[in-house]
Amino acid sequence: MNRLAKIPTFSGSTLKIIAIVSMVIDHCAYFQMNDGTLLYDAMRCVGRIAFPVFAFLIAEGFAYTHNKKRYFAQLLAFAVISEVPWYLLNGTGTHNVMFTLALGVVALAIQEKLKENGILCGIAILSIACFATWLGTDYEWRGILMIVVFNLLRNQNTNLPFPYGRIMQILCAFPLMIHYGSIGALLACAVLFLYDGTRGFIKGNAAKYGFYAFYPIHLLLIWYVITFSAH
Repeated sequence: MNRLAKIPTFSGSTLKIIAIVSMVIDHCAYFQMNDGTLLYDAMRCVGRIAFPVFAFLIAEGFAYTHNKKRYFAQLLAFAVISEVPWYLLNGTGTHNVMFTLALGVVALAIQEKLKENGILCGIAILSIACFATWLGTDYEWRGILMIVVFNLLRNQNTNLPFPYGRIMQILCAFPLMIHYGSIGALLACAVLFLYDGTRGFIKGNAAKYGFYAFYPIHLLLIWYVITFSAH
């Protein structure tokens, strides 16, 4: 990574902060503003950074975690918790993005387990992607495949030197990102390219669970503002 010494780089912790800020901006625009304005469009573009970064971090987290079952269980638990504020804001018919991330971990576990059998592995992963779409999780099949692509093309898996491996990751995931907006996808690519491979300052269980808990908490706060500002 020393080739990036002259430009700023981002640790995993910085990526988390960028994704959270992007997500909040996106949700504030989506739930609280009328579309069609310049400010709304600008905020939604910035908001498109969030999911690709979260998907990337899931792939990184899966690679480094010592307990993949616990990693999945934590995501699933917060997905269930997040359904309450998600329902308050969106009603029925869809499910929050934490379910997408949890199913992404399942897809990565399958990818790891069946890597010697490409056809069976591909069928199993596509089945997970179809299930996410049927379930109505946020980002549906594209979210699952984005996580899989980021994991499959990690530098450590391709043996490509930096920056070629990162460029390969971004290029292959870009068609999935662009569905949600080309400008936001390009911004997400720029953020991911600057990842320096370090963990950063967010460490320990308190910080980790606080990061997970922020998702349902911020949805609940948005619902509160919408509900009580109307009275």
